[in-house]
Amino acid sequence: MSIPLDESPIARPRATEVEQHGIDTIPAEHRHSTPFDLFRIQFGGANTFATVILGTFPILLGLSLWQALAATVVGVLVGSLFLMPMGLFGPLTGTNNAVSSGAHFGVRGRVVGSFLSLLTAIAFYSISVWVSGDAVVGALIRLFGISDSDVLRGVVYAVLGALVIIVVVYGYVFMLLVNKVVVVGNTVMILLGVLAYSGKIDLSYNPGPDAYALGSFWPTFVLSALIVMGNPISFGAFLGDWTRYIPERTKPSSLMLATLAAQAATLVPFFFGVITATLVAGEADYIVALINASPLWYAVLLIGVAFLGGLSTGITSLYGTGLDFSSVFPRFSRVQASLFIGAFAFLFILVGRLAFDLIDSVNAFIGAIVICTTPWMVIMTLGYFVRRGHYSAADLQVFNLGLRGGPYWFDNGVNWRGMAAWIPAAIAGLLFANYPPLIEGPFRNAAGGVDISLPVAIGLAAVLYLAMLFLAPEPRYVFGPDGPRLVPAREGTPTEVVEDPNASSHRQIIRNRKAEAEAVEELTEGQSHA
Repeated sequence: MSIPLDESPIARPRATEVEQHGIDTIPAEHRHSTPFDLFRIQFGGANTFATVILGTFPILLGLSLWQALAATVVGVLVGSLFLMPMGLFGPLTGTNNAVSSGAHFGVRGRVVGSFLSLLTAIAFYSISVWVSGDAVVGALIRLFGISDSDVLRGVVYAVLGALVIIVVVYGYVFMLLVNKVVVVGNTVMILLGVLAYSGKIDLSYNPGPDAYALGSFWPTFVLSALIVMGNPISFGAFLGDWTRYIPERTKPSSLMLATLAAQAATLVPFFFGVITATLVAGEADYIVALINASPLWYAVLLIGVAFLGGLSTGITSLYGTGLDFSSVFPRFSRVQASLFIGAFAFLFILVGRLAFDLIDSVNAFIGAIVICTTPWMVIMTLGYFVRRGHYSAADLQVFNLGLRGGPYWFDNGVNWRGMAAWIPAAIAGLLFANYPPLIEGPFRNAAGGVDISLPVAIGLAAVLYLAMLFLAPEPRYVFGPDGPRLVPAREGTPTEVVEDPNASSHRQIIRNRKAEAEAVEELTEGQSHA
């Protein structure tokens, strides 16, 4: 599968330059990325021990090896189909997906996307530091005979978490460099597992029907696929963080192909997790048990896999949330917001790892992400389709600049068509969810124990959103010169863009930040000329 490179002639900044852009519109002269970069950053962010851990769940839930592999393929494929359109917004709007969602939820209502971004970032940042830190600790115990303790784990978590935050502070180009290394390095080290565990793998592994976590095959299979599906879905709120640096002229097919290829490539770490989970089935701590079951030379390599992987997943998760948090709370710059979210997430790691069961926590978080994010993605995709991909980049920034009005102002900054579809869909999904023991909806047994929360959330979001577009047509000016596709529109005039009297301090902060960025850019250009 080849990915068109669409190489841009625009010079890319040095990785050691601190990124100056926040969620403001990226100008054409700074669009230095390609669809191949999108492939690398997605695959690098998922080619990690966090994904390996998700791959162990089908085995932990009682499936046989081949059933687990099938559930994994289904989860990755279905999740990828929902994810693929989410890379289309960044090149058109020049900003992240949360801000882009203002076209369908309103420039204030887009905080829904910000919330989902925050939830996903905390979950996957925590998972990456947890599992990577545990792998490093397990290797240290195996190699040097160090005694395990909460203090040791806390120190390792802190080192990994701090390194993630450092990379995030530098920004997109540094993050892209790290993921380039991870794509190659971790893939090679994971594939070497074939040699390390040769002769130990039992292709006929099957614990039998009594092992099914939910009592029978189909409920357990569906739950396993949904947990796996959480990995591609988790990128939904973040693709715009990276595609905003891709030129607007880039073909949509190239962007979607890059996403599909990246998610298909994640089957490498997923399958590693599935297969190795059969080697240590029944052990309380998968990571430590796997390291103890590994040849010494491979136990050393697993430290590298864990370290690079934790760094990669952590930065791809935390970077976007820092961007978005700084726009919702303008007193925070991108760097300050990243530091704040990183510190909060680290506290969550310590509490979650030491006070709760890791497996249950991961299970519940992934379930909540899938159920809440997928209907939001469905609404965004349908909105893109009926709008024919037409967006006004400048008008999406109204709220961020302390202004009000414009075509996406709708009802005081909220488009209730999107909100009226997402809120009931997310609630209904949670009511049908079955992610024991932390999320067990009252209707979880409506289909004989099979988790139908996702079909319910997706179907309800699609039906309600389309119904709203027909019952309360959007104004014609949001559809662009070619008009709407398949839905009606009403006549209207967009609200004039004016300064928001309640956001004077907001605007002053924006002006100061812009002046600082321009000064840094002038200094950088002067140094390069010198």
